[in-house]
Amino acid sequence: MSQMVWSQETASKAYVDTVKALCQKSFREPGVPEFLSAMAAGWNSKLIVESWSYGGPIETSVGLAVAAHHTRGRHVCVVPDERSRSGYVEAMGEAWTMSSQTAVIVGEAEGMMEGLQGVDFLVVDLKRQDFGRVLRYAKLSHKGAVLACKNARHRGISGFRWHGLLEKGTRVVRSVFLPVGQGLHIAHVGANSYKKSPSRWIKHLDQRSGEEHVFRG
Repeated sequence: MSQMVWSQETASKAYVDTVKALCQKSFREPGVPEFLSAMAAGWNSKLIVESWSYGGPIETSVGLAVAAHHTRGRHVCVVPDERSRSGYVEAMGEAWTMSSQTAVIVGEAEGMMEGLQGVDFLVVDLKRQDFGRVLRYAKLSHKGAVLACKNARHRGISGFRWHGLLEKGTRVVRSVFLPVGQGLHIAHVGANSYKKSPSRWIKHLDQRSGEEHVFRG
């Protein structure tokens, strides 16, 4: 079964390139952009999605764009309104040359995530009110996915639970809290974890009694 495979070399390259890209900028998210860039690149993510809203820091976005460049994948930012879209494009233009790998889409979480099939790296900001909806409606890759929630301290560390935030049937293989920046909750979702196999009726004939038993498999 196909699944995500880690590449230390690609992760290291993305980390270094993110540091270089941000070296002239003021760090509002210390450590977070480089770390997430390395993770996204290391897992060879082909569809990297993040949520952003007007006034938010842009450093993580730069890091994810760098990762997409190294994996030859897509980097998509979902924003709630036109003001956020304009702000994002302007901020990214000042910090990083936006390439064909980066796209910005506007709208409600449900509609936006429905059109993004096969997400394998997702970053949400816990300061955003719709972070839970972005997670719940995400259409994750059947090869597995990595989910990252930044600004974890904003909602309290101990009270955070992945259960209930994700689509029903999603299997979290492992999760961890990392004290990077304002805190990161990271979860690794297993391959084919939320794809349910259709149920079927199975017939069994008891050779001794001759009775036929039917049950759902």
